[in-house]
Amino acid sequence: MLMNLVPYVVSVVIAEGAGILGSVFTARSVSGWYATLSKPSWTPPGWLFGPVWTVLFALMGIAAGLVWEKRAIPGATLALSAYAVQLLLNVFWSVLFFGFRRPDLAYLEILALLVAIVVTTALFFRIDSRAGMLMLPYIAWVSFASFLNLAVWRMNGGDKF
Repeated sequence: MLMNLVPYVVSVVIAEGAGILGSVFTARSVSGWYATLSKPSWTPPGWLFGPVWTVLFALMGIAAGLVWEKRAIPGATLALSAYAVQLLLNVFWSVLFFGFRRPDLAYLEILALLVAIVVTTALFFRIDSRAGMLMLPYIAWVSFASFLNLAVWRMNGGDKF
């Protein structure tokens, strides 16, 4: 019974670890630089981001655990590789936006992240439909975050790269 939990625990820890790594870059800028930026009226309150990302990373980890359990199925390795790529892109967005304070480059990167998430989700669906379904809230949130990133960039003088 406990052995059945290993893929899920490991996957959730890896996903949440990526979130923690990204938050290292975020935390330094949230109360300083980010607070000074103009933001659209539909920007969620700051306290919401942490809980939302925690849940999304947990769902991602569970999805990856479902695929990992079926790693003998053709395509599972590719799906997990795509998952790893999107996880790295997720962390890199925080580096660009908050670490380097470059909403312009972060916007381009978040578009690449969104493509990587969609590809990962499609590959997960092929292995286990539950894994694909668990990725859908992540697609929705990153889609919203893409619009928010664009709006913040544009509202703060971003008219060219």
